[in-house]
Amino acid sequence: MIKKFLSYVEITTKITSVFAFLMTLAYLFYTGRPVNVRLTVIFFAAMFLFDLTTTAINNYIDTKTNRQQLQFSRSAALVIIYILFALSAALGLYLAYLTDIVVLLLGALCFVCGVLYTYGPVPISRQPLGEFFSGSFYGFFIPFLLLYINMPRGTYLTLNLRLESITLTLKTAPLLCVFLLALPPFCTTANIMLANNICDLQKDAAVGRHTLPYYLGAKISLYLFAALYYAVYAAVTLMVLLKILHPVCLLFWLSIIPAQKNISVFFKKQEKSETFITSIKNYVIIMGGISALIFISALIRV
Repeated sequence: MIKKFLSYVEITTKITSVFAFLMTLAYLFYTGRPVNVRLTVIFFAAMFLFDLTTTAINNYIDTKTNRQQLQFSRSAALVIIYILFALSAALGLYLAYLTDIVVLLLGALCFVCGVLYTYGPVPISRQPLGEFFSGSFYGFFIPFLLLYINMPRGTYLTLNLRLESITLTLKTAPLLCVFLLALPPFCTTANIMLANNICDLQKDAAVGRHTLPYYLGAKISLYLFAALYYAVYAAVTLMVLLKILHPVCLLFWLSIIPAQKNISVFFKKQEKSETFITSIKNYVIIMGGISALIFISALIRV
């Protein structure tokens, strides 16, 4: 039963949420900010359960469309989705209750887009913006929300809701820091979906699924695939120069050797069963490398 459940929610694909969380946690440790354990645990549980929910919804819909067999009966699979969604929503609402309206609004946005990613008349995953949305919600919103609930109120933004006016104040420098920090998970997550869509380009086009590679073409999509990885290395270098990260993080450049090998393999052949795995490998190499180096930086500064 447990194995069926883990297969249903594709537990091995949860690295995109877990690594983004761990990288941000390492950065909090590096900055010396005390971590609010209760808020952080609630956030992780809500985030992880909702990640399981979106995968379950995706598998439920895809197996119905493709007439494939689910790990459970369709009624049982649907009940699992409802339970996961209810638990993640309850935890999200509790987190918003403990924090503020910003967490509520951003959490609600994540929930809506997470459901619409695979559900609805035109799911986000079947549109040319799928890479952007997956990169944004795993790469930006996870780091931002984790930092937001652990930093002093007003560090990144201030939202005041009154009957007579609504005011939003954004802090440019702190938000730029978050944007740069979010680039590694954003780019590597987007590339997992991009690699998947490149491999399925002809199959998707045949069934009227118009993803980003459909509009860009295979050649330009491959160049974008490589460029997103290179952007990560540029972002890390810039963060070191701006003193957002410790100089030891420049050792991250060593990871470009195996990353480039994987890029070259994918350029030669775009096959789902053989080379799609290169995007997963690069995700682990890049996110594991930068997370470890930020954590090491924190130990050096202690």
